[in-house]
Amino acid sequence: MIFLVVDDEELALEDLKGMLKRAEPECVLHGFTDPVQAISFAGKTKFQIAFLDIEMEPLDGIATARRLKQIQPEIHVIFVTSYEQYAVDAFSVHATGYLLKPVSVEDISRELTFLYQERKVYKRIQVKTFGGFDVFVDGKAVSFKRTKSKELLAYLVDRQGNSVTLREAANILFEDGQYDSGRGKYMQTIYAELRSTLAKVNADQMLAKGHNSYAVNPDSFDCDSYRFLKGDPIAINNYRKDYMICYSWAEYSMGGYDDED
Repeated sequence: MIFLVVDDEELALEDLKGMLKRAEPECVLHGFTDPVQAISFAGKTKFQIAFLDIEMEPLDGIATARRLKQIQPEIHVIFVTSYEQYAVDAFSVHATGYLLKPVSVEDISRELTFLYQERKVYKRIQVKTFGGFDVFVDGKAVSFKRTKSKELLAYLVDRQGNSVTLREAANILFEDGQYDSGRGKYMQTIYAELRSTLAKVNADQMLAKGHNSYAVNPDSFDCDSYRFLKGDPIAINNYRKDYMICYSWAEYSMGGYDDED
């Protein structure tokens, strides 16, 4: 792993670098006392985590984090500071962690373990809702023959396990308010094809069907937006106000993620 470390006090910087080396001996460290130089460096070199002090000159840690994320949006930011009162500001820039000085090696190890630990229960089915909508089974993207079958699954995922009727789903997918026998049969065809597509990759356990009610089984798959709502820092860090941006109806749900943001 490659770490960027920024603290405008030389002694504090060297102390933190030493603890990071003890916590993660194989890491590569790049330390700066000048946040402006650190930002310039970020434009040339990739790294995974930035450890930032907050009270710095000429840019404080919050402003530095914002600039770094503009350059490398996927980086994780962990603030290391003597002041508790900046916690709210820290998480406004999607900070992954917030450590109070004096920091111990154990504190750092705990943050790194939490950040990179494998999930206790690996789920074969992965659902991506940030930046669009896609489903992966055993690491491979699922291909849908009909775009409406994929969109129906997206809508059911958006419902988070709450059931809907095909009429209700049709009103969302088509937005014209029309629902006659022809539209009803088409929705049944869409759902049948959706189930068939998932069955071919042994993923039809995603779907739960009752009497004229349709839903997903949320426990059967991993989903970035579900983890976001549970406070997962990695999911929060990856959110770019882009929840299912391929579907206009998802704008109504996006407000809930922005409120949590």
